[in-house]
Formats: sequence, structure tokens, C-alpha cells
Amino acid sequence: MKILVIDDDPDLLEALTLAFELQWEGSIVLTARDGEAGLALFYDEVPDVVLLDIVMPRKNGYEVLREIRRASDVPVIILSAHGEELDQVRGLEMGADDYVVKPFGHLALLARIKAVLRRAELPPPVEAAPDFIAGDLAVNFAARRVTVGGEPVRLTPVEYKVLYHLVRNAGRVLPYRLLLDRVWGEEYAAPVDYLKVFVSRLRAKIERNGHRYIQTERGLGYRFVRPGPTTSMVVGERHPVAGRGLAATGSESAASVVTAA
Repeated sequence: MKILVIDDDPDLLEALTLAFELQWEGSIVLTARDGEAGLALFYDEVPDVVLLDIVMPRKNGYEVLREIRRASDVPVIILSAHGEELDQVRGLEMGADDYVVKPFGHLALLARIKAVLRRAELPPPVEAAPDFIAGDLAVNFAARRVTVGGEPVRLTPVEYKVLYHLVRNAGRVLPYRLLLDRVWGEEYAAPVDYLKVFVSRLRAKIERNGHRYIQTERGLGYRFVRPGPTTSMVVGERHPVAGRGLAATGSESAASVVTAA
């Protein structure tokens, strides 16, 4: 497990290196004290996760994050002394997977890193599964491939997981807390703002040509809606009726066909 830490505080770099090496067997900690050096290490070493400060010389954290996202979906956690909500939302909107406010405890940071890495693990592929099709959006569960108008759409693992749960429960309202638990995990207790940011990122990638797939039910949650008279196919158990829990996971074998109203 390679962890790249990009921060201009040498004491923090030393402390994190020691903490990870002691508490995470097999971890390799790479460090850089400015944005350009951090990007060079990123391209040379291909880390499994990046911890990124914002205020740094020779490219700030936002510039580094923007360049990383052009090339990779590697999990990125921002480490920053700026804990205001607007700062956190900006970091998430630019593609970060989590935002940790300084100062923080090493054990708490380690738990956040492991949680982000778990979320980066995509749902298990579905063998011999039909696609989900709605409008110009198609999701191939077996290949974990998403296309809009026949063109591939690049989603981060977390964005894919949000879409995965929405389309597999198309037509139903998924409450904020339920969707948060499915994507981030019940133990993480992620704030609703995280979900709103990732849904916004997802909408920007899949809602084109006038299609609006993700509907906000204010105060309740989100609903995936199928535009126009089209047939949508979903792998799993028969589509659940309202109030009956989530559709089957990708590991179950039964299939169903759901026709849009």
C-alpha cells in the first residue's frame, strides 16, 4: 500500500510517516513538500491514496488535485487547516474523496483513509447481466461501464457507487441517510453535504441532451427517474415495492425487467 503525502510541513510529514509505518503493516509512505514535487512522485510511483495539503508552494493543493483528476481516479484526501463548510465543499466538488481538518489524530486519519479505500472498491461485477438502459444512459454492471449517448463516461469509484444504488432502485426514493450508509458505510456517518456534492458531480457527467435522471425529493432523498417511454433492465430481484428495502445486490443471480411508466 503506497501512501503519498503532499504537505509543506516537515514535522507533519515526519509524524505521519512514523505513524503509518508503525500502525499499518506493509505501508510505504512517500512524501513531498510542494505541489510540483508531489505530482512528480504521483506519476512515478502510482500511489494507492494521496493525502494533500491545500496551501503549498509550487502549485497549491487545488491545482495538484485538478491535475491528478485529469489522469487518475486514485482516492484523494485533503488535509487542511481551513475547516469552513465552503472550503470542504470546494474540495469535494473538485474531485477529492474526503476532507480532514487539521489538527487531527493519527488513528482517526488512518480510519478515514481505510474508509476511503473501502469505498473505492467497486461493487462486485454481475455475471451475464443485462444492462440498465434509460434514455441515452446505459450502465453495464458486468463491465462496470457507463455510457451516455454511446460515449464512455469516466466515473470515480464513489460516483459509480452512488449511480449503482440509484439505478438499481429506479423509481424509488432513496433516503439521504440510507444512500450515505450504502456508499460510505454506516460506521462513517458522512454528512449529507458529501452526498449532495457527489450527486452534483454525477449529474454533470450523465445528464446531457435535456435528460434529467436524478430527482431531488426535498427533505427525503434522491430518486432515479426514467425519461420517456423506454424499457429499463435491472439485475437483481423483482423491483421492490415502496417501503420494502433495497433491490438485490449484484451478487444475486435473479433478474428482472422494469418498464418505465
